Amino acid sequence: MDARLLDYLQRILTARVYDVAIESPLEIAGKLSTRLGNQVLLKREDTQPVFSFKLRGAYNKMVRLSADQLKRGVICASAGNHAQGVALSARRLGCRAVVVMPVTTPKLKADAVRTLGGEVVLHGDSYSDAYLHAAAWGEREGFTSVHPFDDPDVIAGQGTIGMEILRQRQGPLHAIFVAIGGGGLIAGVAAYVKAVRPEVKIIGVQMADSNAMIRSVDAGQRIQLNDVGLFSDGTAVKLVGEETFRMTRTLVDEFVIVNTDAVCAAIKDVFEDTRSILEPAGAMGVAALKQYVARHGLRNQSLAAITCGANMNFDRLRFVAERAEVGEEREALFAVTIPEDRGSFRRLCEAVGPRNVTEFNYRVSDEQEAHVFVGVATGNRNEAAEIAEAFARQGFVALDLVGDDLSKDHIRHMVGGRSRLASDERLCRFQFPERPGALMRFLATMHPSWNITLFHYRNQGADYGRILVGLQIPEADRASFQEFVDALGYPYVDETDNPVYRLFLR
Repeated sequence: MDARLLDYLQRILTARVYDVAIESPLEIAGKLSTRLGNQVLLKREDTQPVFSFKLRGAYNKMVRLSADQLKRGVICASAGNHAQGVALSARRLGCRAVVVMPVTTPKLKADAVRTLGGEVVLHGDSYSDAYLHAAAWGEREGFTSVHPFDDPDVIAGQGTIGMEILRQRQGPLHAIFVAIGGGGLIAGVAAYVKAVRPEVKIIGVQMADSNAMIRSVDAGQRIQLNDVGLFSDGTAVKLVGEETFRMTRTLVDEFVIVNTDAVCAAIKDVFEDTRSILEPAGAMGVAALKQYVARHGLRNQSLAAITCGANMNFDRLRFVAERAEVGEEREALFAVTIPEDRGSFRRLCEAVGPRNVTEFNYRVSDEQEAHVFVGVATGNRNEAAEIAEAFARQGFVALDLVGDDLSKDHIRHMVGGRSRLASDERLCRFQFPERPGALMRFLATMHPSWNITLFHYRNQGADYGRILVGLQIPEADRASFQEFVDALGYPYVDETDNPVYRLFLR
């Protein structure tokens, strides 16, 4: 056995986590197991005292500090769950804890840290911004930094989860699915599992818009992302740790990338089996497990997913519920063009057949053609193709919208918003941080001669707002527009050439 792997095995076996953590249950997800034809096991880290696994690593690090270090206090940067672990550990050990959190952190998590006695400082739009601020503050004040993932004691604390899984499941186990942010959880779990039962696969999971670890492994070196998606705030890390990268690159068997819709569907799956509501990061393992089973055609295997957190803002559930049906492939969305003739609507309904229509948006706008936004309940993804064929047999042109974020986030709420006055219109989707002043910054830096022709925003309870903006920008100002969005720094997508925009809004 590799000497470094043996060292981690010893660290995990001697880790001190149970002063604050519980041995979380490994439960069978009955409904999901039946549906997938495999035994699905959930490692319920969402049942920890702070509703996340993070207190394991934080406490294992802090309990080993000297009396002098504890007297001076500790500092950390965190998007929320590690912060709660540090605050709880500090209260247990009787020391001061300063926690720097991004301003985009859900209020639920910031309030939880304060309740546990931590001093919360909000700084920056991402974990990386908060980390730099915490590092400077800690050096200035003499605090000991408790890193959320890139520390051997933190990694060993998280590794006790792997130890518990193998103790609780001594029979056959095909794979364990682990969400990755900075890499502390997967590094610790992989270290123990590969040392004790190397035949068990470790599958790493990342969001499509926060995949720093996968990119780093592919490149053979750590890659820093310019920005990360904020839906799964618990894994929104631009740069993974040096040690976690080394271990993940060596020990992890495979990676799976999941998207927002799949994670929303997984949250619903776990709720139906446990009546517990996971945060997005906590459901990533389940989403990947489902995807892995479908891709490999697995049957009658035992698969474990670590449900690593449940610090979910209640308001975000509106968004999760809306996207879950698409994520679990139970809803197909189409833009259907039909002739503006009597009987056309009836033929459209005949093409849908006995299926349940989940959404229907239409507004008359042309004497010759009608563009209809249709949502249809389906049993599986293949059924969408069958519906599209039924539309074609009726002579209708149908555009599948399941993979189109513009349609799912905005257009479905705005069908019919045409205007003859909107010449030279440029349509863009922006992500604004949900904090005071974000919109004013946009308006203040925009050229005064550009007219806003369309503005759509709906608060989904997330850490960022999805905003659709139409701007009248003359051809001569296109270069100035690019300079404007570059300086603004908000993630954006130009949707002017999107066919859905041309069908419903142009």
